Amino acid sequence: MYVVMLLALAKPLGDYMARVYQHRASSAQRILGPLERAIYRLGGIDPAKEMGWQTYAAAMLIFNAAGVLFLYLLQRVQGLLPLNPAGLAAVAPDLSFNTAVSFTTSTSWQAYAGETTLSYLGQMAGIVTQSMAILVAAIRGLARHAMTTIGNFWADMVRSTLYILLPLSLVLALALVSEGVIQTFAPSAHASMLQSSRDQAIAVGPVASQVAIKQLSAGDGGGFFNASSAHPLENPTPLSNFLEMLAILIIPAALCSTFGVMVGDQRQGWAILIAMTLIFVVLLGVCVVAEQAGNPLFTVHGVDQAVSDTSAGGNMEGKEVRFGVVSSALWATVTAASADGSVNSMLDSFTPLGGFVPLVLIQFGEVVYGGAGSGLYSMLTFVVIAVFIAGLMIGRMPEYLGKKIEAYEMKMASLAILIPPIVALGGTAIAAVTVEGRSGVSNPGAHGFTQLLYAFSSTANNNGSAFAGLSANTPFYNIALGLAMLIGRYWVAIPVLALAGSLAAKPRAQPGPGTLPTHTPLFVGMVVGVVTLVGVLTFIPALALGPIVEQLQLAWLESG
Repeated sequence: MYVVMLLALAKPLGDYMARVYQHRASSAQRILGPLERAIYRLGGIDPAKEMGWQTYAAAMLIFNAAGVLFLYLLQRVQGLLPLNPAGLAAVAPDLSFNTAVSFTTSTSWQAYAGETTLSYLGQMAGIVTQSMAILVAAIRGLARHAMTTIGNFWADMVRSTLYILLPLSLVLALALVSEGVIQTFAPSAHASMLQSSRDQAIAVGPVASQVAIKQLSAGDGGGFFNASSAHPLENPTPLSNFLEMLAILIIPAALCSTFGVMVGDQRQGWAILIAMTLIFVVLLGVCVVAEQAGNPLFTVHGVDQAVSDTSAGGNMEGKEVRFGVVSSALWATVTAASADGSVNSMLDSFTPLGGFVPLVLIQFGEVVYGGAGSGLYSMLTFVVIAVFIAGLMIGRMPEYLGKKIEAYEMKMASLAILIPPIVALGGTAIAAVTVEGRSGVSNPGAHGFTQLLYAFSSTANNNGSAFAGLSANTPFYNIALGLAMLIGRYWVAIPVLALAGSLAAKPRAQPGPGTLPTHTPLFVGMVVGVVTLVGVLTFIPALALGPIVEQLQLAWLESG
């Protein structure tokens, strides 16, 4: 039902977003147009003035640098600011740096407990949507020919926020409130404890609005509570759980339809969406089966893991009873397939094979749906690679949507694909051989190595979910993971913009009898193969030291 609903909503939402970016959303413009024009006047922006890729990239970097500085200062002085009923003090410098980078890069990695670290103002600030703007620029690069511009960054940012994220967030926030997600500026509630004379403080706050933007922008906002979407005040019911999961992937999936509309061939968008969905469904099945099978060591010790009227069965360690195994495994796969860092269960408690699935999805490079924009533009780099390989196989100049793929395009696509793995594997290696890195690991052996690999894979690929079990709120990890997020975001975004600029300047070539169709099942299979091979060849040695060897150890202990 989840996959069917996701695909059913992709086309109408995707078509609407295409109209937004092509300035054809007439109904929405009648309502929000005055506010859009007021923002342009206040910012001194001419939305009709387009930018080359270098200017577009510079605007993106300036905006993000200002965002990092603003969020850093906001945390450092939050004790002096309003909307802080708990009187929380300033956040430490290293954690402020890590958090500012995390939110600005749309990673939402959290090394802190939200309800005890950030004020209401700090929780609500810092939402950015530059990933969608970069994707639109990349699409324009493919759709245009013999042009030197790819759009206006400021206009793309404003339209993404006003016409897409704002209305969707409002609708989702109201739906979550109806399910019991709290939304208040009141201070913490207090309850009398049955076995103590002390009161228990129950953290509350503007949670529904935070959760809505966190899920819809696939990487912004972070969990209001330390337990993220496993917390009953953030995700109280199976329906709220379903809506939040749907919100995570709805924009990334719909952007495939947006892509097809904007390039003038919807088949291209559906081909990419099908490739994403095939990988997602296969890995989802692996995760569900692994978790439903349970932990063999529990069986050895007499723990009942069978399905019954009173138990979901399987490996229920670290999972909420109100969600069970399947919804927990589905959420873990969804959050890893996106750039969203939220969780509704403890990944550290998954079976080795169950935890292997979200880790591999992240290491594929945020291309199986991915973030709101960043997923599709990352997938387009793999499409370029697949087209190039296909051209070599048939001895013909590679073409995609009438654009010749030459040496410069391959260099940019290769940079976008190779930089995140270098950062992830390099960071893991440094953490594994240094005292500061090993001191944060809570488990020895293969499981502890998986904790390290997951942390650096998640931050380098701008996912933000945490395997947990790693004590990451230390100067070493706050700085190292912060740098991983910076490099992983901008060393991908800038080559993608360079690729868009190069493609926009190329003339359109007419298809001939030797042109490879890029909307057929054959090409979908090629894209899936390239994504899988790159991921496997890059990360399989590291995975062999973590979840793979742990699964083998578990099987050996069960047999012994």
